[in-house]
Amino acid sequence: MKILLCFGTRPEAIKMAPVISALKNNHLEYSVCVTGQHREMLDQVLDFFEIKPDFDLKLMQKEQGLNSLSALILEKADVILQEAKPDLILVQGDTTTAFIAALAAFNRGIKIGHIEAGLRTQNLHSPFPEEANRQLISRITDFYFVPTDFNRNNLLREGISANKIFTTGNTVIDALRMAEEKLKSGYENDELKKLKGLLNKNKKLLLVTGHRRESFGGGLEEVCKGLRKFAERKDVQIIFPVHLNPQVRRKVFEILGKHPNIHLIDPVSYPSFVWLMMQASTIISDSGGIQEEAPSLKKPVLVTREFTEREEAVIAGFSTVVGASEEMLLKKLEELLENPPDFTGVQNPYGDGTGAQKIVEIIKKQNA
Repeated sequence: MKILLCFGTRPEAIKMAPVISALKNNHLEYSVCVTGQHREMLDQVLDFFEIKPDFDLKLMQKEQGLNSLSALILEKADVILQEAKPDLILVQGDTTTAFIAALAAFNRGIKIGHIEAGLRTQNLHSPFPEEANRQLISRITDFYFVPTDFNRNNLLREGISANKIFTTGNTVIDALRMAEEKLKSGYENDELKKLKGLLNKNKKLLLVTGHRRESFGGGLEEVCKGLRKFAERKDVQIIFPVHLNPQVRRKVFEILGKHPNIHLIDPVSYPSFVWLMMQASTIISDSGGIQEEAPSLKKPVLVTREFTEREEAVIAGFSTVVGASEEMLLKKLEELLENPPDFTGVQNPYGDGTGAQKIVEIIKKQNA
């Protein structure tokens, strides 16, 4: 069986890296295609995990719209499919790359494996366009690799056959374990050295990220206002690796710039971000991946969205949905810093770090 893995963003690359490693270790024939949807951030992950793409579409353009990006991916991916002639394409998550690459494969009669299938908010506008992407991918997929039984049940309710659904855990936990091992083995780079010199060890660290399109404008502004107020406390410091999207950067720097307790930095490499999560007392984010990773590090997350498809983390107590509300964000931040949660003995609902090997074993059995 010939397998093609196709991805284009940093989160996809992080979650695909353990799968690539497992395919290699199991001596399966595979090739890697990247679209370059997030060029700079993608390359950092490829370097860290020593992944060399067989095909690089290099599609990133300045302030690119979803329609133009989709058209480019569909056209260029079709060329790669004709050249690589895979029996199975693996896509991950809910990005434009994942949906359009799956569509291109479907049109060519190529089987599709969807890693991280079954996540749902049931609100097509939150997250946008990710919720639509993941639902659309599910209509054309052959193998559904779901992180949890919640995701499995979502698919069953949509009429997906049970024998096509496989619960594997989320491969982001595999990637996190790989990164932790490297860091504990002494891995360091100039960026990490700079971060270690930047932070005050005597202050509690709040780590912030924000990139969802649904948050552009008013939502992001509310979050930033809340952060600026909270930064007046003398016992905290905030570090915010600001996404490269111009709409995000303009608003963040306008509200949070030039505050002594707030460090606005460029996006950091994956190992640096894992290190920052390890140092943080609280994480504030709209990222799905962080909601999955934080439980392994026993860190609470305030989710700056109105809905989350990672309900398992909320139920386990790791995540709290605060929306794009300055008032709610401030209230929950006060609670967490005054009464830090104790996660001793609480397991990460997203897996134990063996997801990639489980996916590969399933693929091998299907090909037997």
